[in-house]
Amino acid sequence: MRMVRSTNDSNLTGFILLGFSDHPQLQKVLFVVILILYLLTLLGNTTIILVSRLEPKLHTPMYFFLSHLSFLDLCFTSSVIPQLLVNLRDPMKTITYGGCVVQLYVSLALGSTECVLLAVMSYDRYVAVCRPLHYTVLMHPRLCMALASTAWLSGMATTLVQSTLTLQLPFCGHRQVDHFFCEVPVLIQLACVDTTFNQAELFVASVLFLVLPLSLILISYGYIAQAILRIESVFGRCKAFGTCSSHLTVVIVFYGTIIFMYLQPAKSRSKDQGKFVSLFYTVVTPMLNPLIYTLRNKDVKGALKKILGKIVRVNFT
Repeated sequence: MRMVRSTNDSNLTGFILLGFSDHPQLQKVLFVVILILYLLTLLGNTTIILVSRLEPKLHTPMYFFLSHLSFLDLCFTSSVIPQLLVNLRDPMKTITYGGCVVQLYVSLALGSTECVLLAVMSYDRYVAVCRPLHYTVLMHPRLCMALASTAWLSGMATTLVQSTLTLQLPFCGHRQVDHFFCEVPVLIQLACVDTTFNQAELFVASVLFLVLPLSLILISYGYIAQAILRIESVFGRCKAFGTCSSHLTVVIVFYGTIIFMYLQPAKSRSKDQGKFVSLFYTVVTPMLNPLIYTLRNKDVKGALKKILGKIVRVNFT
């Protein structure tokens, strides 16, 4: 009876997200920096979505998937960052059990969806470079919608399994989560029973949603590299590479941090390493994505200038 009561304590009182409590001198600085990055994330990704919708020239499969990526990043950061900002200013650093559950399900679903969506986007780039004459036929709207739906549904499926299995673990009254948001690996470490099955399930899910999509991306870019090398003109090579450089940069930044967090053994990294790596892919990466696609893409920059020009002319007439 005592075990049951203590197991349910976390359900009744919620959790304490320790976050960066070990570095009190950094918390004020982190609050300002993260708030600025969050606002830039909201602005940048909203801009990408609006530009892709308003500019007819951007009504292509590439920008269709990019709009999904921007919407996904908006939701992902909004599921984590507001609570983090509150806890950086709140000495109690608490989160309700319900809030932790929502954060766990939503963040895992969106993170898994992004892994699959980046693989889908690499296939789009493969068709654009390797099969340019058949691009519009192969990447028709119905297929694009099916691929995007597959990415979203796969993310929802994995969070229903992983998050549910994690929340069924007894925590025996352990409320202190040594992280800044509710994430599967840290909650598993909080459990007071043997978690071998959960660790194994987490590893399998990591392979399915990290290694497999990344392998497909690498295969796609292998074919893309071969196709680019067969192009004789320097201008043609630069143009072909330019269509893929933004996506490739996003893949490197995203997968580099995620793989470090989920595939590296927990004992081989310090707690601070895990927190700052998580901070990078929850705050910095979603902010960088619109910058990468805007700064390295003439179509987006041209469309943005065109829309801003129309707004300025309307305001001055």
